[in-house]
Amino acid sequence: MEASDISRSGDDPAAGTPAGRRDREPSSVDPGEGGPAEGPSLTASLEAILMVVDEPVAEVTLAQVLERPTAEITAALRALSGEYTASGRGFDLREVAGGWRFYTRADYAAVVERFVRDGQQARLTQAALETLAVVAYRQPVSRARVAAVRGVSSDGVMRTLVARGLVEEAGTDPESQAVLYRTTSYFLERLGLRSLDELPELAPFLPDDVEILEEQK
Repeated sequence: MEASDISRSGDDPAAGTPAGRRDREPSSVDPGEGGPAEGPSLTASLEAILMVVDEPVAEVTLAQVLERPTAEITAALRALSGEYTASGRGFDLREVAGGWRFYTRADYAAVVERFVRDGQQARLTQAALETLAVVAYRQPVSRARVAAVRGVSSDGVMRTLVARGLVEEAGTDPESQAVLYRTTSYFLERLGLRSLDELPELAPFLPDDVEILEEQK
């Protein structure tokens, strides 16, 4: 083969590989740039937990769950709170009663109040009806217990029921200190009942293989 033929073919006679390919070998992946991650970030983990809590969560509890130093958890929570405030988010991360929890920012109280008030004329959602039924048959009951029965968080739904006057606070649980809820007289009025004793029995409406909630009392 002539030298001119080698030049035209684009092959490197020294390396024996096509020209331009010697630098295309696979490079190691940087874990910080799309590679295998060691796990979820601390801030994302904190946000995920705080989105589902019923009561303010203490820093030491978060530290135990995430297996991080308490000082690191405290710093991350304060940084998140400051970030939300600086960016003007509609929610706020506050330290209240020895723990941390998300709250609606006070600047938007009027908007939230209008939404809740206007929503009172709408029908209850399936989630709201399920939550109301659990409260009616298990009262007084905490939001955590309602969530356990339904298998999904009922935090937002419970606030809606309280706002619509169907459910109200009924003290705190002596063991967990969680807020307890019960139905109101307005609930009885809307259902046309004189008392809770007139609520229908659950058994006729359940399949034979479903255990009644009474066992959890």
